[in-house]
Amino acid sequence: MKNLKFAVLPGDGIGPEVMDVALKVLRTASNKYEFSFDYDFADIGGVAIDRHGKAFPESTFKVCENSDAILFGSVGGPKWESLPPKDQPERAALLPIRKAFSLYANVRPGLLYKELTSLSPLKNERIEAGIDLVCIRELTGGIYFGQPKETRILENGDIQAIDTMVYKKSEIERITEIAISAAQLRGKKLCSVDKANVLETSVLWRKVVTEYVQKNAPEIELSHMYVDNAAMQMARDPNQFDVLLTENMFGDILSDEMAVICGSLGMLASASLGTGKNCHNLPYGLYEPAGGTAPDIAGKNLANPCAQILSAALMLRYSFGLEEAALGIENAVKKAVKDGNQTGDIAQEGVQPIGTSELGAVVIENLNA
Repeated sequence: MKNLKFAVLPGDGIGPEVMDVALKVLRTASNKYEFSFDYDFADIGGVAIDRHGKAFPESTFKVCENSDAILFGSVGGPKWESLPPKDQPERAALLPIRKAFSLYANVRPGLLYKELTSLSPLKNERIEAGIDLVCIRELTGGIYFGQPKETRILENGDIQAIDTMVYKKSEIERITEIAISAAQLRGKKLCSVDKANVLETSVLWRKVVTEYVQKNAPEIELSHMYVDNAAMQMARDPNQFDVLLTENMFGDILSDEMAVICGSLGMLASASLGTGKNCHNLPYGLYEPAGGTAPDIAGKNLANPCAQILSAALMLRYSFGLEEAALGIENAVKKAVKDGNQTGDIAQEGVQPIGTSELGAVVIENLNA
């Protein structure tokens, strides 16, 4: 029997309550699919600032370091918005934890069930079968991390701000490998997004991606698209894509667009995979919902737990190699929502919304069936 050890970082807002549901689902899955697990809680984000004086304290780092994966909630909220930007939870927790564990690959599925197409701002006839694609975003390079990064006062008194976009061949190759793996599990179709008509980094990006796919996965149907066109095409016909491969900033923008057209952040999970391997010789990763802390509904049993549950399923898949269990959880969530068990953010016309814990209970019931 495989034993899993992971860190649990619920964070702020709705994080603790949706995390509680996800852990109950994992317990049910462990009984059905015959694996065991242990986890340690740690503080991250605003709650860590309150208790430890910083958003990503050393004690949390040590818990994560001694684990094989991280199941993450969400961070931030109005309480900490008066802090300097560099000390606010989103910046002082997320960027450092990505850097600390070299979490270079963000895997973000864009999923909208056929039964929920009315949630999307797109016309129903464009997405009548729902939406199913995935964005693979490079997470530790590009303009967010390049140096120099500073604001200068020039000799004439003008002010100049500098952000530097940098990519190395090795960084592009390793994210391309993740995208290839995702494409091979799906429709063997990969679209790489860049701005090669303007940016030197994109010229290198397109060259490296093309050569790497041709050499290592010639069966993959590879295409390239400029980022501005990709943004338009996603709004026009998202299902023309299967797997999108992007650098850091472009992926940040496109994956948020993808989230909007999929209707509700409450349904969208994500995985951030690192360069390191865990004790199972699988990628060390951080798994979190795509949405935020939703402080206005925190503690009211109103939050949608599906994204947190689906993030736990991604953890089973990528960091522990438990594909059958991951699929079982995903199918249990799908059946629950399709059968009309919906929280307020996804409730269709004529459906009485249910609470966080109630939806979790239905997912568990489906998993046990």
